[in-house]
Amino acid sequence: MVELKSREQIERIREAGRFVAGVLASVREQAVVGVTLRDLDAHTHAMIDAAGARSVYLGYHPSFGAMPYPGVLCTSVNDAALHGLPSDYALADGDLVSIDFAAELGGWVADSAVSFQVGTPDAASARLIETTERALAAGIAAARPGARMGDISSAIGKVGRDAGLGINADFGGHGVGRTMHEDPHVPNLGRAGRGLTLRPGLVIAIEPWFMAGGDAYVIDPDGWTIRSADGSRTAHAEHTIAITASAPIILTAP
Repeated sequence: MVELKSREQIERIREAGRFVAGVLASVREQAVVGVTLRDLDAHTHAMIDAAGARSVYLGYHPSFGAMPYPGVLCTSVNDAALHGLPSDYALADGDLVSIDFAAELGGWVADSAVSFQVGTPDAASARLIETTERALAAGIAAARPGARMGDISSAIGKVGRDAGLGINADFGGHGVGRTMHEDPHVPNLGRAGRGLTLRPGLVIAIEPWFMAGGDAYVIDPDGWTIRSADGSRTAHAEHTIAITASAPIILTAP
């Protein structure tokens, strides 16, 4: 069931969103060559505890997971697109890192993700990241009252397809509120003019993720980490937004 939020509830989600944005900015500063994914997870865990927040990842166990999620961050590197587990992998020069983070603060959840390179950047990865961020911006711009969910999906997909990138709609955005995953689903491919009518009070996470190669993905034996099937690099960008009577509000803006 799709639940519309009041202005007061949206402000509570924005408070959680400010915390999420601050954590992502701090993790990005910490993510230098030689730092491990487990180090980043521990850094984030300390920030959660200091803020009196709660991780919505730690212990999360949907049907597709081979085990409860063991960390507070999703840290996905290079060909890993989503749900990368904390590990002792040490970041190397030129790695493309995607960090996905959601947390509950004061009973409300916000969710966001960012991709960046560590150390020396390369042009192809920079283009992939920029295109993914541009697709996120296009999806947010399409999130207007009276529009359809397909308008968001179509806007995201057009940016990715025009750039020749791989897209898979199995995993996409979602409603956000009291929990991390609420209705509705927000696909990264779709037809304009189709789907749910967008109404003020709808709070959703929009999250394009693109692959530099084809559309196919594989899931690691851990049941969590999603990788491009052809080993190409991937990027992921996400904001939690609220539909209003005028322009959408980005609740996880830094």
